[in-house]
Amino acid sequence: MNEIDLAFTPAVELARLIRHREVSPLELVEIYLQRIERLNPQLGSYFTVTAELAIADAQAKTEMLATSTELPPFFGVPISIKDLNAVAGVTCTYGNPALLNNVPNYDDGVVTRIKQAGFTILGKTATSEIGSFPYTEPTGFPPARNPWNLEYTPGGSSGGAAAAVAAGLCAIAQGSDGGGSIRGPAACCGLVGIKPSRGRVTKAPVGDRLGGIAVNGPIARTVADAAAMLDAISGYFTGDPYWLPDPEPSFLAATQAKVSGLRIAFSTQITPLGTADANCQQGVLQTVQLLEQLGNTVEENCPDFSGLVEPFQIVWQAGVAASGLPVEALQPVNRWLLARTGSIAEYLRALSQLQIVSRQIVAFFDHFDVLVLPVYLHSPIRVGEWAALSPEEAFQNIMRWVAPCPAANATGQPAIAFPVGFDSHGVPMSVQLVGKPAAEATLISLAAQIETAKPWLQHRPAFAS
Repeated sequence: MNEIDLAFTPAVELARLIRHREVSPLELVEIYLQRIERLNPQLGSYFTVTAELAIADAQAKTEMLATSTELPPFFGVPISIKDLNAVAGVTCTYGNPALLNNVPNYDDGVVTRIKQAGFTILGKTATSEIGSFPYTEPTGFPPARNPWNLEYTPGGSSGGAAAAVAAGLCAIAQGSDGGGSIRGPAACCGLVGIKPSRGRVTKAPVGDRLGGIAVNGPIARTVADAAAMLDAISGYFTGDPYWLPDPEPSFLAATQAKVSGLRIAFSTQITPLGTADANCQQGVLQTVQLLEQLGNTVEENCPDFSGLVEPFQIVWQAGVAASGLPVEALQPVNRWLLARTGSIAEYLRALSQLQIVSRQIVAFFDHFDVLVLPVYLHSPIRVGEWAALSPEEAFQNIMRWVAPCPAANATGQPAIAFPVGFDSHGVPMSVQLVGKPAAEATLISLAAQIETAKPWLQHRPAFAS
């Protein structure tokens, strides 16, 4: 297997190759670091590359292989961490150059889990400023670009993570999703992204923030990779305010289960924000047709998300204010959001309203097992396409584009995004499955069946060869 093939080998398979001494952790790290050095200047997927730390870690793991018989599941597999999450001793900018000297002395809980799973960290991937936007173009950093077509965005806010995986600059990536920030980049870059249920993955060292709308999760090339990483990062962390029991069997095992007979709803319209374009509609319709062929009952139906729009925006604004960054350090849309931030009472009322509407949406799943939606309402935008708009115009465009995503963040339900083809610009198209609370296993099983019926791993961006 040549170096390019190794760079695009699924993470689960890389772990197997390492355990069987067919490749060493050090060899893999060197392959990825060379690719980062060559391709990242054009791609903008990493803010920080921790080459020395990665090489030292990989060297130690390579030496351990000679004597160790029991290894963690992803021993020696290279991974990237989104630059909204703390890694001890590594700069964490949150996508803002004012924080270039911010070096945490602790690991976030999800990073602790990643290290315990045996991963080797390559660096910190690009994010939009404080994770606010579905494109990754923060001031003071090169914009992250889509490896399938460099003129287009890889999405956001986990845009750097998705671009890195799609271009073979890491085997798998950690991302976070507060309104589609895993699912959108996975969709733009032809990857699998899981937004876990609330309480599935720790937010340590913090507990509840913004009502628990944001969660950590995997971005991967295959359903099995995403499922196995979710197994690795799931579980209670001391002091978590909410948590879920470990799945039985594992999420990876769910990729081998053949579920059928499910009640599946679908929609290409998100009330009140709009209807998906022709490409995204086609992706949804093709997916539900395949799900019907797999033995499920399909019906066009969807909850009404309109009651979420205003309170979700208020919570979003509060997140900007909570960053603590001075107004002059923020990009125009975040400045505009900060200026609109209301009182603490308004924020708490918005959280209450989100919870009330969320109960109504979750009740929809008393009658359906899965909801199939587009990830975004139209194909990826070009890099800088909305930069000249007024903040209000840009924000309205953002809300319409990501409309299918925030509901699962408000309700805490799981969702999985996966590719279903390409649009006329050669950029991937995707759909998402939203499941009952804590029912990731059902979504993973369905996505794995679709992946088997319509494989996509053979596709690679020409840029990354």
